[in-house]
Amino acid sequence: MEDIQSTELFKIIGKNIRYYRKLYDLEKGKMTQEKLAELADVSIALIGNLESKKINQGISVFTLWKISKALEIPVEKLFDGIEDETKTLNA
Repeated sequence: MEDIQSTELFKIIGKNIRYYRKLYDLEKGKMTQEKLAELADVSIALIGNLESKKINQGISVFTLWKISKALEIPVEKLFDGIEDETKTLNA
């Protein structure tokens, strides 16, 4: 992986958190930002900031792992699309 900016990385992670939270809604029942925050033991503001396209929110690996467990997905799913972003930057 080359030259991906942290802002782009955080946007991709946030987009994936929102996607899998909404997918959880469809498959297993309501998963609001509040519920995800509670299950992952993080603040509601953190989840909101991560999902926002306007805010550049950093996140620790441990917190990513907790969010992935709450969403019942492998943590690597939160990084889906990074390869596409890298290809776009290098084109």
